[in-house]
Amino acid sequence: MTTCLRLQTCGAPRLRPALLGRGLRPRAGCWAPGPAPLRAYAPGSGGLPAALLRTDSFVGGRWLPAAAAFPVLDPASGAELGRVADCGAPEARAAVRAAYDAFCSWRGVSAKERSSLLRKWYDLMIQNKDDLAKIITAESGKPLKEAQGEVLYSALFLEWFSEEARRVYGDIISTPSKEKRALVLKQPLGVAAVITPWNFPSAMITRKVGAALAAGCTVVVKPAEDTPFSALALAELAHQAGVPPGVYNVVPCSRQKAKDVGEALCTDPLVSKISFTGSTATGKVLLRHAADSVKRVSMELGGHAPFIVFDSANVDQAVAGAMASKFRNSGQTCVCSNRFLVQRGIHDAFVKKFAEAIKADLRVGNGFEERTTQGPLINEKAVEKVEKHVSDALSKGATLVTGGKRHQLGKNFFEPTLLSNVTQDMLCSREETFGPLAPVIKFDTEEEALAIANATDVGLAGYFYSQDPAQIWRVAEQLEVGMVGVNEGLLSSVECPFGGVKQSGLGREGSKYGIAEYLEVKYVCLGGL
Repeated sequence: MTTCLRLQTCGAPRLRPALLGRGLRPRAGCWAPGPAPLRAYAPGSGGLPAALLRTDSFVGGRWLPAAAAFPVLDPASGAELGRVADCGAPEARAAVRAAYDAFCSWRGVSAKERSSLLRKWYDLMIQNKDDLAKIITAESGKPLKEAQGEVLYSALFLEWFSEEARRVYGDIISTPSKEKRALVLKQPLGVAAVITPWNFPSAMITRKVGAALAAGCTVVVKPAEDTPFSALALAELAHQAGVPPGVYNVVPCSRQKAKDVGEALCTDPLVSKISFTGSTATGKVLLRHAADSVKRVSMELGGHAPFIVFDSANVDQAVAGAMASKFRNSGQTCVCSNRFLVQRGIHDAFVKKFAEAIKADLRVGNGFEERTTQGPLINEKAVEKVEKHVSDALSKGATLVTGGKRHQLGKNFFEPTLLSNVTQDMLCSREETFGPLAPVIKFDTEEEALAIANATDVGLAGYFYSQDPAQIWRVAEQLEVGMVGVNEGLLSSVECPFGGVKQSGLGREGSKYGIAEYLEVKYVCLGGL
């Protein structure tokens, strides 16, 4: 049995930027707690915040370099934002050890104290919300207004779980024996490995980490290679909030090392929990790794959300919901509507008004420009997938209503696109596009719409618009998804459970259910009474 050594309570030193020309770094592999040089990038008139722009890994309360670094690019311009420590499997295992050592003391910290630290972290996020938003926009490309919304959403998970930390209750169970009493305890699982995507580089971390820390777990975060700066900025604020060394660790890595780092985290015997948000294909790989040691897993995987508009729907409301659901973050969210199923009687009016709204309300541009509603896609590979889906649909008889090609601003920009006369044999009907493409399929009956909507092996979110109360109940119950928006295009909220069915994942995040993913249930029988 592994012995748990109590973590030393020495505080991490206050980190300062290295003087220009004197940024002495420890030799690769050495665990020296010296300050790391900070790099700043100026996107136009407003530069990124040097105090939060970290480039090294954060392990055991210290900023640690790696033997190599990888570039992080601005998806809007292709310019290099900075170079970040390229951690490998050895660094990942070292971070797990630091998290395990910290867990041995963190698990004994009172729920009230854990709650207080999470609340301080939340307060610091709110104080630094504008700077955090600039980092998100720079590395992910999303419009600044959306980035500001993500920072608030992200911070609210820390606030929510700071409150949930004090509401982890056990049970007393009546037994048939007078000499026995039965108790149920809820205890933290241990070290959680958290692997997050690039499309919400802040919120996907706090939604997992907030729950883990509230439960008494410690974490090792592997952020997406496209967007590591947000995870590292959160580490700086966690340190400022007083989160103990080793409780929150970050190991960034390049795309080339992601496979090895992911495998190291999923197979390390000191890791008790894996939480992953990303593609279904990658989730299956991680599940296979986790299976060997039977780790607890949470998986929030791919979606293929249907958006159904019935004849009874309010067309204007449906168009507004479609705009919000489809084009947020340029269509790069896991709950974005991917297929628009519109009943024959309302089809033409919906397509006409949808096209008018796209042309009037959406503006493609750099995320830092005030009027921008549609930023770049994350990289050229993402653009190529949208192009492939559009080309395939048009070759099979779809009608191009608006958009349909790369935008003149640059290689990662794509015009918001609307297709009609789409059929089920087209790629956009069968695959998640993850881009600004809205394909419209015409249907005749409710049964037909449900058959099309459910004809997929994933089921994350679904949406439909109807004014018929009986139909609302029927369709809400029969859609094979984990989340349903009824006459509503935006459904995410910290108070509500987030997750899917089928191959869209396992478990739930956020809400009162989210913390349960990081807790073990222990039954205690007291005899001889």
